[in-house]
Amino acid sequence: MASTYSFDIVSDFDRQELVNTIDQVSRDVISRYDLKDTKTTVELGDEVITVNTDSEFTLESVHTILREKAAKRSLSQKIFDFGKVESASGNRVRQEIKLQKGISQEIAKQISKLIRDEFKKVQASIQGDAVRVSAKNKDDLQVVIQRMKQEDFPVALQFTNYR
Repeated sequence: MASTYSFDIVSDFDRQELVNTIDQVSRDVISRYDLKDTKTTVELGDEVITVNTDSEFTLESVHTILREKAAKRSLSQKIFDFGKVESASGNRVRQEIKLQKGISQEIAKQISKLIRDEFKKVQASIQGDAVRVSAKNKDDLQVVIQRMKQEDFPVALQFTNYR
């Protein structure tokens, strides 16, 4: 009996690592001399990070800190979708940074088309916000994973449920 092997291509991030990252960013903002008196706040919501600060210059500094801390915690830069800068009360600026999670239908179609075009012995099916890839041979799946890592999709990809 021939069994099939499969894995899922998903786009997700470790929520606890993100919580720790935001905590570190907040501590850095309080302790850095150039940001100390800006009354900057960095708040983590369910699907968004809200940054409130006194100028666009300090906002750029917060972005830099956020990217550095996220990188140190193995979080992809692609999970951050920086929204437009809005002016808030009292000459302050606010920005919402949306957190990218899940693969959109459009990107899922691109992934499955790429797999169908390049790998004849492998099947790809879109399941919600993930793509399930299956084949009769584990080696074929390894090749697909390597190929996906070479592509530069606008979302961070992880490979889960490998069996």
